[in-house]
Amino acid sequence: MLDIPALRAALLAWYDAQARDLPWRTGPAAGKAGARSDPYRVWLSEVMLQQTTVPHAAPYFLSFTQRWPTVSDLAAVEDGELMAAWAGLGYYARARNLLACARAVAAEHGGVFPDTEEALRALPGVGAYTAAAVAAIAFDRPANVVDGNVERVMARLFAVEDPVPDAKPELKRLAGDLVTADRPGDWAQALMDLGATVCRPKQPLCDRCPVRPWCEGFRTGAPETYPRKLKKADRPHRHGVAYVLTRGEVTALVRRPPKGLLGGMLGLPTSDWRDRPWSDAEATEVAPVAGAWRDLGTVDHVFTHFSLTLRVLRAESNGEGDFVWTAPDGLAALPSVFLKAAKAGRDRLV
Repeated sequence: MLDIPALRAALLAWYDAQARDLPWRTGPAAGKAGARSDPYRVWLSEVMLQQTTVPHAAPYFLSFTQRWPTVSDLAAVEDGELMAAWAGLGYYARARNLLACARAVAAEHGGVFPDTEEALRALPGVGAYTAAAVAAIAFDRPANVVDGNVERVMARLFAVEDPVPDAKPELKRLAGDLVTADRPGDWAQALMDLGATVCRPKQPLCDRCPVRPWCEGFRTGAPETYPRKLKKADRPHRHGVAYVLTRGEVTALVRRPPKGLLGGMLGLPTSDWRDRPWSDAEATEVAPVAGAWRDLGTVDHVFTHFSLTLRVLRAESNGEGDFVWTAPDGLAALPSVFLKAAKAGRDRLV
């Protein structure tokens, strides 16, 4: 039988000594003294960290909390301003959900986050994982916080043979068996830190692992082969056209529809994105305005579920069309796929 108290004691002792210093975190020493992390900062960090690494998210977190130090400050932001600040973090539906949640907390809860998983789940855009993370880390509730790092630790600790994603419910159940009312916030963060720094996806540092004595994956001699994975299907590839319409130094942008990929963001005018390339005639036909469009090659971008090749066409405006005319320094706030195309459209022109 697994000695859960001994395993928990070993991991928490390791966390006390090795906890990462993160801008949204209250360290274990402060936690033992009764200090808790600000739920706004915990929630904001967890939303940013979905599908994003700590080094990439940290500068955005610092910028957001400097500009909007409370959830009520964030709730008062205009949609476009928030989307511009989010540019570069990707998965832009998260930004829309972020604003909806902030406004709900400000309007319905007086700017104070609720302190239970159930109430947190009722907020717009807050799923099971985020609710559990805020409940545990900010309010020290015994919640089962399971991200990719925790799934990997569980798969190795128990040598789970079923591949992910089918194994996810079992991995969550196993993680839940280890949760107690003793330091639940620190426990959640300790598991995350273990997965991020020791039980890494490749080349796990088993010689440094505080739970190695209980790890079935280590006993197999090949812990790096867990979690088992099914072969990924090939990522579909799509084609589109991006139109760089300029008027001197400024570039024409459009606001994308609120729903769908990159919804609500400013971007270049584009064609639809489809399975086959666009011919010259087709690309010209669907251009935002008539003009002498010049072909400046292509740019490539990879989204989570598909890859994209964009032909880049450029023309000088004759004054037609309803656009957001943007100076060169404003293009830096574009989503990366449009920033690539805008740079190509301006830099490649001879």
